[in-house]
Amino acid sequence: MWLILVKLAWRNLFRNKRRTIIASIAIGIGLAALIFVDALWVGMERNMVETATASFLGDGQIHRAGFREAQAAEMTINELGKVAGDLSQEAIVERFSHRTFTFGMITSAANVSAISLVGVQPPTERFLTQIDDAITEGAYFEGDNNRDIVIGAKLAELLDVTLGTRVVVTVAQSESGDLSQEMFRISGIYRFGDEAMESGMAFVRLAKAQEMLAIGSQVHEIAIKFTDTKYGQDTASTFWDRYSQHGNEAVSWTEILPQLQVAFEMSKFTKYILGVVLFGVVVFGIINTLFMSLYERMFEFGVLRAVGTRPLGMARLILFEAGALAIVSIVLGTILGFALTWIFAIVGIDYTGIEMMGVTIRDLIYPVMTIQPFILYSIWVFIFTIITGLYPARYAAKIAPAAAMRRSF
Repeated sequence: MWLILVKLAWRNLFRNKRRTIIASIAIGIGLAALIFVDALWVGMERNMVETATASFLGDGQIHRAGFREAQAAEMTINELGKVAGDLSQEAIVERFSHRTFTFGMITSAANVSAISLVGVQPPTERFLTQIDDAITEGAYFEGDNNRDIVIGAKLAELLDVTLGTRVVVTVAQSESGDLSQEMFRISGIYRFGDEAMESGMAFVRLAKAQEMLAIGSQVHEIAIKFTDTKYGQDTASTFWDRYSQHGNEAVSWTEILPQLQVAFEMSKFTKYILGVVLFGVVVFGIINTLFMSLYERMFEFGVLRAVGTRPLGMARLILFEAGALAIVSIVLGTILGFALTWIFAIVGIDYTGIEMMGVTIRDLIYPVMTIQPFILYSIWVFIFTIITGLYPARYAAKIAPAAAMRRSF
């Protein structure tokens, strides 16, 4: 019985090949769009996470508790040696680097500007940030001159300086508050695409920054790069508790940039809304195809009812036709979705320079193809098509034999 219904459903569905193909393509396009958007969102999330963490933040950071709010020069990390030693033994930690932070003033012959002065260790910092890759003029701390300073292109324009120009940096020492001034030479200029970084941050060697702040060998921050970015997103990991001791605080990038994590959560609802809209559009194509097929065979349905076919049997036949339409649509949709995602996974999509949730996209976005959306969305298309077919199936079940047989096309 079931095999007969399957054969009848396929035969009836392709009585009008053009209509069936058009309806299948419409449903398939909706499925392909969902698959592609899902892959695009995954690729965009990865791109934004890598941009945010690799640009400067790192996957996680360790500070003295309260330093992120106060930004006080005297709030250095407690028990730095022990913390650094423990980090070097962590299997999930790939790299980490020490930093100092302080507010100061930078002065040139032409102008003066407030900056955030960052002391870095160039050999380790290269693995955590992309500043060295963003250098457009000069170099990123080559040699051992401790009076080199690297600034952003916007700041260079404001100060009207070029490579080799001497500038004076003024900061307040940590304990006494006395002003400390040092002369530096512009050794590198970076263009990062982030206006705040380009206009408000300057980098010097860690030892020189420590000397200016009179903090000895202490630091304000340890930036961490994990072996996998997923560890930075796992806020429930015991890693953060282990290093939030002795008055210190370990935080993931999701706490430093909470708006980015919120955007990722909102993206899930966006995909659901898109799915509802797309399925809402194709539902009319499904109903139209099934009803047109039903009306063309109204006389046949009347004969079937007259010879004793029960209403449930009539409805079942329509539902099998809906299932056949769903299968054809799923095949077309998965092929189209795979092709579309595969093409853009190679060529990428250019959103460079666009700022989203505090992160400026610097690289092409490449959709990430996974098996889950192909399976999940295909199942939903099949279920949705069957549910949509309930209406014409109910109509077919209620057909009166005499009325149906009087119809002629």
